[in-house]
Amino acid sequence: MNDTPEWLEGYDAQLDASGLSCPLPLLKAKLELNRLASGAVLKVIATDAGSQRDFRAFATLAGHSLLREEVQDGVYRYWLRKA
Repeated sequence: MNDTPEWLEGYDAQLDASGLSCPLPLLKAKLELNRLASGAVLKVIATDAGSQRDFRAFATLAGHSLLREEVQDGVYRYWLRKA
């Protein structure tokens, strides 16, 4: 049985920022969110450990919802719902 909530399986756009260092994952995510409609979900994949702090702060300051974050084997995944 899959324990992942259904809303995490579906997302409106995905950004692979693997290999990019701070602040590029966040900047690329911001550009991608700008082109999405309000309420859309963006999944971001990053490998920069600093992205955790960045995405948490960005979501709070910009009014977006950080729906979930995962870390596994040095890969960080974020699901952001655009405000």
